[in-house]
Amino acid sequence: MYSPLKLVKPTSLNNATVSAWFTLKNANILNTDSDVPGLNLGFNTNASAEEVSKNRALLAKEIDTPLNDIAYAKQVHGTEIKEVSEGGFAGDCDGIITIQKGIALAIQVADCAAVLLCDKEHQIIAAVHAGWRGAVGGIVPKAVELMIKKGANPENIQAFISPCISLNKFEVGDEVAQKFPDSFVDSNSFSKPHVDLDSFIRWQLTEHGVLKMNIENSTACTFSNENEFYSYRREGVNSGRMMAIIKLNK
Repeated sequence: MYSPLKLVKPTSLNNATVSAWFTLKNANILNTDSDVPGLNLGFNTNASAEEVSKNRALLAKEIDTPLNDIAYAKQVHGTEIKEVSEGGFAGDCDGIITIQKGIALAIQVADCAAVLLCDKEHQIIAAVHAGWRGAVGGIVPKAVELMIKKGANPENIQAFISPCISLNKFEVGDEVAQKFPDSFVDSNSFSKPHVDLDSFIRWQLTEHGVLKMNIENSTACTFSNENEFYSYRREGVNSGRMMAIIKLNK
């Protein structure tokens, strides 16, 4: 059935074993008169809880997954990762991992990166929220290590890094820049340091055994593309939230 909703489907994470999606803003076709137009999926926004609930139900239908089978992290910009075997809120964490077929893992973002991971041979998936705090705290390597402990082979892991804020737009203070390796900080081209979050995450993945050819990422910048993406840095409290979702197919 045709749907006007626009979603990104990572090439490497859509096959017989696994399905994955990244939602786009869709502001021109959904909730056009709302305080937060579009497919806003965040309860921590200026939209009403009723509107967000309807948006989540619409998304669940779009991805053919019962709402009760979608697991969410109550994201706190930390590095905690929890294993789940059912849908619902996993508590205060920024990563979720499962071996349970049919359970979808959801991470919401609005400039931060969402990272989806799958070893389809060993049927293990993970989803993590990687803003600058989580990234420098090591949440992405931690997710890979947890998958390995559960039997995954890092050379089998396919990874998707969602659209996020780009180096050109990610201005930070010196105190944040100092937390990243120099090679991922541009301290010369702008009046203040800028960080390349996407490249840093890709480097972390390869440093922990994920093959470069198994990493899929978007070059799109959430800040720069107002039509496609929400951006907290651009829109502030009026920003909505997008979601990256992954599930093992039954």
